[in-house]
Amino acid sequence: MDRLDRMQLFVRVVERSSFTAAATDLGLARSTVTEAIKQLEAYIGARLLDRTTRHVRPTLDGQAFYERCRSIVSDVDDAENVFRDARPRGLLRIDANLLLTRTFLLPRLPEFLALHSLIDIHFGQGDRLVDLVREGVDCVIRAGALADSGMIARRLATITEITCASPGYIDAHGMPVSPDHLEGHIMVGFISSRTGEAIPLEFMVDGKAKEVVLPCRVTANHSDTTHDMAKMGLGLIQAPRYRLREDLEKGRLVEVMNGYPPSPTPLSVLYPQNRQLPPRLRVFLNWLVTIFAEADL
Repeated sequence: MDRLDRMQLFVRVVERSSFTAAATDLGLARSTVTEAIKQLEAYIGARLLDRTTRHVRPTLDGQAFYERCRSIVSDVDDAENVFRDARPRGLLRIDANLLLTRTFLLPRLPEFLALHSLIDIHFGQGDRLVDLVREGVDCVIRAGALADSGMIARRLATITEITCASPGYIDAHGMPVSPDHLEGHIMVGFISSRTGEAIPLEFMVDGKAKEVVLPCRVTANHSDTTHDMAKMGLGLIQAPRYRLREDLEKGRLVEVMNGYPPSPTPLSVLYPQNRQLPPRLRVFLNWLVTIFAEADL
């Protein structure tokens, strides 16, 4: 193993905060990675990593060395790609909402895999905050306003949100006509993971967002559950149109107050900054843009 190989190993260990994860990513034995890092530290003449039972973190010297190594490795990759077969290849790790993945990505996935036969894909399904570098994830797809995460965010689309109720709910409570006439109505409460409270309903009135909090007899912290509760007639619900489309078509839910829609929700893909994009991620990002440009949101 030459010095460049050891630099590549070191970069991966720092980014994954783990010898084991780095070894798995690179298809090496953990002992091989451990020995290579020891040889690198001996050659440099400095301790580069602090090791604990849970994490591996760079020392001050290690962090400075990591920044230089990352730049060198990136430059070498760029130079090699000019002259060798640079077809996108390798495992691509994506994290995205389950329903969004099933609705928009999976139906078109075979064509992507046919175009890029050397790429494999793993989908993580969640909405939690993901540490892309440490967890080895290439990108995440998220809906809603984005906190300052230090990642690059690329807008994919804007999701149309609507307000709905079941026919049974309307029979029991009447048809709501405007945000100012919701007395006697109730909502299905979707509990925010950030505040622990039910998220208010939102309506656009004269170009401005107006929030309304209604009583709720049932609450949940998962959108599938609140969706089912709405179909049972337990309250008003707001959700993306694509989520509710089948129930609207089959009459299980009815759109209400369509003159006062919730504000649309941005959909974005996020990926790490300050690093060269692997070809596999670049082609996937371009594919995502095409998918959502054609999607009925």
